[in-house]
Amino acid sequence: MKTIHALLLLAASAALLNACGSNSAASEVPAETAIPVQLQALNAESQALSIPVSGQFTTDDEVFLSFKTDGIIQRILVKEGDAIRQGQTVAILDPTEIDAQLQQAQLAHEKAQRDYQRTNNLYKDSVSTLEQLQNAKTALDIAQQQLRSAQFNRSHAVITAPRNGYVLRKLANEGQQVKSGNSVIQTNGALSGNWLLRVAVSNKEWAAIHLQDSADVEVESVPGKTFRGVVSRRAEGIDPVSGSFMIDIRLAGEKPAAIAFGMFGKANVHTKGAAVATGSVAGPWSIPYDALLDGDDGAGYVFVTNDGKTARKIKVSVAAMEKDKVIISKGLEGAKDLIISGSAYLTDSSSIRVVKP
Repeated sequence: MKTIHALLLLAASAALLNACGSNSAASEVPAETAIPVQLQALNAESQALSIPVSGQFTTDDEVFLSFKTDGIIQRILVKEGDAIRQGQTVAILDPTEIDAQLQQAQLAHEKAQRDYQRTNNLYKDSVSTLEQLQNAKTALDIAQQQLRSAQFNRSHAVITAPRNGYVLRKLANEGQQVKSGNSVIQTNGALSGNWLLRVAVSNKEWAAIHLQDSADVEVESVPGKTFRGVVSRRAEGIDPVSGSFMIDIRLAGEKPAAIAFGMFGKANVHTKGAAVATGSVAGPWSIPYDALLDGDDGAGYVFVTNDGKTARKIKVSVAAMEKDKVIISKGLEGAKDLIISGSAYLTDSSSIRVVKP
């Protein structure tokens, strides 16, 4: 009996010793508190990019020509595609009605002159009153202005070319009655070589492209050759038709011999890039979808780190959602690295451990 009791006591003592030994070993291993994450650098200097774009050739001086007054078109002296010179007559209204109105204004003006002269003579003889003289002078002034208006309308019964260029479209025909201001002919100034390639670009491309950026332009009618171009206009608002931002690339230097309004063209725009200070970067930024948290109504949150040890949660502004990335316009200024993996397990000020992909 004593032997059994001694054996039980010995077993209990051994178990207690084993337990104490295990606790000591466990206490020697530090708890794992840093969350493993992957980073994307944000403070690299922006580099020059080559952005491919496409669009149509046009000019920035298209004009829709019209008559000042209503009437019937007597003659259209040009055809679509014709070259025109500044001051050249391109269309004429039937002058019958306009000439009659001008004649009426001239007769009314002559009568007002006679009435004023007669009243003035009578006033000098004290037969007419001052009020009658003043009324006659007012009637003469009104007649003069009516005559000027009729002469102006008569001069604009003829359409002349405002500048050298080409006839793009003929929008009316001879014998057709047109209202005042209705377009009859569309022209442009392409004869002067003012060609430009108008292209649509995305939000990110618009932000990267700046005025005076150079471009290599290709014209389909001149295969195998590129022309030098310069970004001459950068739209400050979105185009409501295409839903994109419009960029104009003006051809500089040699011009293609075979080119027409509306012709398709391609270009590679060479952006200059912008150097930035260490630890700072100017937007916009392109980040993976997984890095954005709680996105709603143009805003969201991301985790960043500047020391590689502590995560910081910040609010950002979302400019656009593209196929495989999110465009951020504000919020990442001053951030060094973006956390792109492990964000779901983080809170603000969480300890992190950087791991390689």
